[in-house]
Amino acid sequence: MEVSGITESTTPFCYESSAVLCENKTFVFVSLTTTILYCLVFLLSLVGNGLVLWVLVKYESLESLTNVFILNLCLSDLVFSCLLPVWISAYHWGWLMGDFFCKLLNLIFSISLYSSIIILTIMTIHRYLSVVSPLSTLRIHSLRFHVLVTTAVWAASILSSIPDAIFHQEVSGQCDYSETRWFIFSVYQHNAYFLLSLGTILFCYVEILRTLFRSRSKRRHRTVRLIFTIVVAYFLSWAPYNLILFLQALWNLGINQSCEVKEQLEYALHICRNVAFSHCCFNPVLYVFVGVKFRRHLKSLLRLCRQQTSPSPPTPHSPGGFNYDGASFY
Repeated sequence: MEVSGITESTTPFCYESSAVLCENKTFVFVSLTTTILYCLVFLLSLVGNGLVLWVLVKYESLESLTNVFILNLCLSDLVFSCLLPVWISAYHWGWLMGDFFCKLLNLIFSISLYSSIIILTIMTIHRYLSVVSPLSTLRIHSLRFHVLVTTAVWAASILSSIPDAIFHQEVSGQCDYSETRWFIFSVYQHNAYFLLSLGTILFCYVEILRTLFRSRSKRRHRTVRLIFTIVVAYFLSWAPYNLILFLQALWNLGINQSCEVKEQLEYALHICRNVAFSHCCFNPVLYVFVGVKFRRHLKSLLRLCRQQTSPSPPTPHSPGGFNYDGASFY
């Protein structure tokens, strides 16, 4: 799913077979709003996700599989946000980095997208197993298992992203899909991941809620609530964008191929893309408002920074007390 090659008169994923019939319009408002938004998101993501990493390393135990997931999700968001300046540059001046970096950066972009989807899905499955069948998770807290899961997530993300790298090329100062069919293939592949993940998550949360209604553990409720909030925020951010890309793919296949529809899709694409790309700075905000332990750790960290000393810092790793969850972040 690539966004480079954006100019004021063209949008990504727009391969018109009847381009001569539809005059592309310049969206003047898009240039300023997109640039400002991406700069803000880039800065907020660096600060927010940087704080999350700091809190995880300083206060939390990475023996918790959920903390490992959050760490990887944070890294995925940081990778995504670091590409935003590249898209801003491509938006204003075209693609200046050549064919190799066109393929490489789109590979990295796709890896960050697929890794987020896979991590959120596995986090939900892990929470499902922890709540519905706690005994099944007793053996998954070993370092070897954490390394294995992390390696599998990033390996699957890389393999899923290879087609995007292969099918992109730099042409006439733009980094785009070499052919319309590869754009359509990419949209179908990403939507397949998205829908499969959504179906799995919905099933897991239905079972989780049924179990929690019979449980009195407030800590279980807090854990599920934060992960549920993270998942909902992700899907609300990315679902409209994926839907618009799917409609653009249909337009390129000749379904309802009118200039009016094309213009409406372009406007919708700009809006939905900006919402989706802003998601990389959302999770730290959710941790502050929903994560009780993270909020407490952050206050301790800020207090230490103000004092410029650390007389007796809080316990580096949160004590146990809730074995199935690994005392993770909540």
